[in-house]
Amino acid sequence: MTEETSPRPIRRGLPRVHGGAAWPEATQVPVGVAPAAGEAAEHVVSEPLAGERTTVVAGDTTVVPPPIRQAIAPTLPARPDRVRRGLPRTHDGEPWPPAPAPAPAPAPASESEPLAVPAPLAPIETVPASPEEPVRTEPVDTAPPEAAPSASERGPAPGATRLYRGRSATQWVWRSIGAAVAIIAAAGILVLAARGLLTFRFVQDFVHTYPGDYALPASAPVGFPAWVGWQHFCNAFLVVLIIRSGIQVRRESRPKASWTPRWNANRKISLTLWLHQSLDLLWIVNGLLFVVLLFCTGQWMRVIPTSWSVFPNAVSAALHYASLNWPTDDGWANYNSLQQLTYFATVFVAAPLAAVTGVRMSGLWPKKAERLSRVYPVELARAIHFPVMVYFVAFIVVHVALVFSTGALRNLNHMYGGSDQVNWVGFWIFVVSVLVMAGGWIAARPVIVAPIASLFGRVGR
Repeated sequence: MTEETSPRPIRRGLPRVHGGAAWPEATQVPVGVAPAAGEAAEHVVSEPLAGERTTVVAGDTTVVPPPIRQAIAPTLPARPDRVRRGLPRTHDGEPWPPAPAPAPAPAPASESEPLAVPAPLAPIETVPASPEEPVRTEPVDTAPPEAAPSASERGPAPGATRLYRGRSATQWVWRSIGAAVAIIAAAGILVLAARGLLTFRFVQDFVHTYPGDYALPASAPVGFPAWVGWQHFCNAFLVVLIIRSGIQVRRESRPKASWTPRWNANRKISLTLWLHQSLDLLWIVNGLLFVVLLFCTGQWMRVIPTSWSVFPNAVSAALHYASLNWPTDDGWANYNSLQQLTYFATVFVAAPLAAVTGVRMSGLWPKKAERLSRVYPVELARAIHFPVMVYFVAFIVVHVALVFSTGALRNLNHMYGGSDQVNWVGFWIFVVSVLVMAGGWIAARPVIVAPIASLFGRVGR
């Protein structure tokens, strides 16, 4: 007769998984009866793989192996050292589960047979199971994320302030107002200082001795011929477009179009640089023609000083301008000394500097002239070229301001009307010339420049 044993609760130990329940589960097993092989298998859960979590559903003794384990089990080595052993399954028994037998040493690979390297496994994301469903494992999408668009491609965020060269429109307005206030304040201080100097007796004697101009040679011409007016307009038109294209070249990071000359397929420049250099060539031709006509007609005596008294007279004229008490001069017959020095510096100093520095930075400079390039490096040309452009901008601003503030109708007739009369002829010619300059400014864009450039080379991207 077999002695019956009363059921006793199993002693429970540490959990098999992090955060899980104590192992084994709370079930009733007869005392002294060893579990059958199948029963033991029901409570044995092999060690989880790296990156995998396995949870046993409470109340269900059936362990559902993850599909990924069945797929990769033949390729992974056994890890007996990873088995955690807890309390015995029976009273006075051995710790459970039993210690696995040591794995046999792998046979040495032959020299002719390369070692098999298991394929890399995709990381596994474990989805915790609810009490009603078994554990599920799902692969994680490891595809690289798409590259985020750049700030220029995204554009300003909704509600964000748009920046112009690092500053908002409001900041630029306030900076412009601040600059205008500073210029007005500086001009006011200059006027007050000039008027204060003119109150001293020695300054008054100096101004009386040097009134601001000196007599020209007797052979000097009077008035302006028609070619002076045409040269003045062509020079102004080209200079305005040269300054515009030069600023575009300095600010251009990615040209919209390129130009390649027909005679040199290896040379490739931006379309904006081609426009700038083409205008430079036209401006140089116009300037050479102007200088030739100056010396052929005697007009050179009006812009080239013929007496050393030009310097003290220029100082006297500057005091009159600074005090807003314009010097009494007659530009139809003779410039004052400050005008003469300024025109001389513009025609015979600034213009040649702009030309020679521009040629040094252009493709016209001979590449094989190594000795000449060492004597005249391109860095020196760049250091001179931009300040010369600033000088031309300042000259245009001051020149136009003085033309309109010292007798606009008469001065415009001198330049455009070819007479010393005070009427509106020169003014309307000036208005037409300004409209032509504005049209050239608007037309200086790739869609219009490209067909013209294609006549002299190949235009591409």
